[in-house]
Amino acid sequence: MSAGARHSKDHAGDADAPAVLECLTVHVVSDSIGDSAVTITNAAASQFIGLHCKVSRLANVSTLEEIENYLEPLLAKLRDREEAQPLVVFYTIATPELAEALEEYLKDKNIASVDLISPAIQAIADATGHEPLGTAGLIRRTDKDYFARVEAMEFAVDHDDGRNPEQLKDADIVLIGSSRTSKTPLSIYLASQGYRVANVPLAPGSPPPKELFELEQGRVYGLMSQTSLLSKIRYRRLGNAAGVAGAYAQPENVQADLDEARAVMRTIGCIVVRTDNRAIEETAQEILRYYEAAYPSHKPPVKRYY
Repeated sequence: MSAGARHSKDHAGDADAPAVLECLTVHVVSDSIGDSAVTITNAAASQFIGLHCKVSRLANVSTLEEIENYLEPLLAKLRDREEAQPLVVFYTIATPELAEALEEYLKDKNIASVDLISPAIQAIADATGHEPLGTAGLIRRTDKDYFARVEAMEFAVDHDDGRNPEQLKDADIVLIGSSRTSKTPLSIYLASQGYRVANVPLAPGSPPPKELFELEQGRVYGLMSQTSLLSKIRYRRLGNAAGVAGAYAQPENVQADLDEARAVMRTIGCIVVRTDNRAIEETAQEILRYYEAAYPSHKPPVKRYY
């Protein structure tokens, strides 16, 4: 029996039982760099326990011949039974002619294949009546969106952890909260969407900068978390230093930090957003819903892809 596949113990002796793969290679083919396909591959693979999924990428293809030269040796191994793994191909081809040629080539081949982008493009075309450009790599085009992201990322770095408070008025969004409430990760994520984000720590005994209280309420968002969860995160962050700096993570001190932070948030009158047990993306989208409701005329600085 191949090391790459084996029958489940629950189906021993059952010839029709599906093989349980320990490792699967998904071949990503793209006329751009293929990051979208890799992301979807990883998301799909995460649904399978005990399956390690590897990605082999064929990027920036422009002809069917390139794809054939890549896939034919793999098909030959299957035919010669040198390879027991099934052949799986995910592809994102924006050029219509190449996408159609690849679809035709894959017919009747021993390949499990998925076109990840053509149905989405067609759905938008059908809904809007607009014709797609059919040009590869537009999502990564170096245009004003790209430079807006770069500028926003630089702003987030320069205004992380309370730095340059005199420039808070220049931020689209200001995040405030106690230590380890995800201020920095959220700042970076929102900056990747083109927003100029600053974050200000609320630490006991350290008054917030006066500029924070001069901002419009709709631009400031307070981050809160559960005391027990925040305590665990702080202990984990301390590592070997927990013995000498453990007070920072003790639940009673964490609760005091949160209470003081909440008082500042009430003074400002800002919206409070929970970060506990939530993905960064989920929290960011909640903030953006509030922000865009408060500033409907302020359109997203860049096209957001999520």
